[in-house]
Amino acid sequence: MPTYEYLCDSCGEFSAIRPMSEYRSAHACPTCGASAPRVLGTAPAIAGMPAEARTAHAMNERSTHAPATSGEYKAKHGSGCGCCGGVANRRSSAATAADGSKSFPAKRPWMISH
Repeated sequence: MPTYEYLCDSCGEFSAIRPMSEYRSAHACPTCGASAPRVLGTAPAIAGMPAEARTAHAMNERSTHAPATSGEYKAKHGSGCGCCGGVANRRSSAATAADGSKSFPAKRPWMISH
């Protein structure tokens, strides 16, 4: 169950562990018993995440407003990169006809190649 933060008018902020189904509901203040609404008082604890998860979050956040340029991509992925390098050394599965048209005899006809 997650921990939610609440704000009591007379006692101040407090937190309580509640089921996710009750995230909108007010909670009774542990000091005075008054009904207190839920508030968002602190930022999520991202620093407690593993380094790989933080890197993935940062990359996803960056890609929404500033994707990597081709120069940045090439600097990260050199010519010997296994994911994008050595494309020229791969054999194409395309068969080229005399008129220059291509077909992919080993592939499914509905697949689009890149």
